Amino acid sequence: MNLKEIKDLIKVFNGSSLSKLKIENGDFGLTLEKGGAAAPAATVPAQQTTTAAPAPAAAPTAAAQPAGKGELPENAVYITSPMVGTFYRSPSPDSPPFVKKGDVVKKGQPLCILEAMKIMNELEAEYDCKILDILVEDGQPVEYDMPLFLVEKV
Repeated sequence: MNLKEIKDLIKVFNGSSLSKLKIENGDFGLTLEKGGAAAPAATVPAQQTTTAAPAPAAAPTAAAQPAGKGELPENAVYITSPMVGTFYRSPSPDSPPFVKKGDVVKKGQPLCILEAMKIMNELEAEYDCKILDILVEDGQPVEYDMPLFLVEKV
């Protein structure tokens, strides 16, 4: 399975009434589970993980006006998670965060790390922008297409 097929499968699974889904195809295995005890999201042999391509940066979506937040700039958009994983604001626990609220970042600058299956994936800015809000906490699990940052394109 390629990354797009896995993302599509996760989206369908999240919208379904299924609580667990297990797929095996040769050396590839994938287990998805809702609620209950935390379980590994997928099982992939080591030789396949070394050849995996990095996840693409999140595609922005039009921002809706949050209640009670006042006026948002017209060019405000959400940067969403391209995968299921764990959100980290910095490269290590004792390092400063990649970005803070109010920072102006350049295209290609790292915004955060998303850990999936013990692989650390940097999420980079797709365009120059200003960080208006960071919507998740450090170490928080995130879902596919979940808003992570509210930004203003500059």
